[in-house]
Amino acid sequence: MIPPTISDLVARAASHPFLGEHLARGTGEHSDSAIARFNGFQLGSTYEPIFDISVHAYGQSLGSAPERADRFGDELGFQAVTQRVDGVPFDAQDTFERIADDQELVALDRMSRALHAINFFGAQRHGLLFLRVHERLLKSVKYDHGRHFSAVLVSFGLNPSRIVIELPAAAVAHRNFLGYLTRSYQRYGFKVAGNLPNAGQILSVSDMARLDFIKMDAGSALRDSMVKPLVGYANRLRIPLIFNRVADEAQFDLLQQYDVRFVQGPLFAAHDHDRTA
Repeated sequence: MIPPTISDLVARAASHPFLGEHLARGTGEHSDSAIARFNGFQLGSTYEPIFDISVHAYGQSLGSAPERADRFGDELGFQAVTQRVDGVPFDAQDTFERIADDQELVALDRMSRALHAINFFGAQRHGLLFLRVHERLLKSVKYDHGRHFSAVLVSFGLNPSRIVIELPAAAVAHRNFLGYLTRSYQRYGFKVAGNLPNAGQILSVSDMARLDFIKMDAGSALRDSMVKPLVGYANRLRIPLIFNRVADEAQFDLLQQYDVRFVQGPLFAAHDHDRTA
């Protein structure tokens, strides 16, 4: 089966009652990607790589071969990030917080995830696509989390199993809610990642939710000397642990001392020459 192109997916979105109003093919320098129109401006997709540094680049310094983006290791996948196509800085979190109406927020969140999926799969990217979900959307949708997005993806001819729904720290902090959300999204074919609000929260992950991935802020874990115990406990759980927000080479070098496998952050995105869709 020939995988759909971005043009194919934009055309399929046109028949969707909501997405058809907001998603379109870009123009000019953005003609090779889909864009979304929202509140008078246009949004696009960028992708931050998540590397498996145990594969072949383990122990290497970032200073070697700076032109080679693959020197970190193999890519597990990519974190989708929303940007404005005109280059004006866009703070997605701040934008969400400014929206008072929950239904408008739900619509923007669904539009953004559809946009990123189209640009990711239409460009035939490899690996997994990590998509953040806003805390307020999780509370606004009362049940069957993942059902709507799964139906949209299937109508596009896309496979939900290559998408990782990333839950915010506020959701992970509530054990019962975390367990329900994880089961619901997994029931509709998605993988689920949870952001730890703090290192100790990993202790409640195993009994209430069988997450597919755990994410932890690298700076916080290093500052609290929690990298080694986090890695050990995650290994016992057999849940991959991703250290994100790795800001500089010093943090990267420290993480490598503790058998960290998966890393993500501004440091790696700066060296990824193919992250814009």
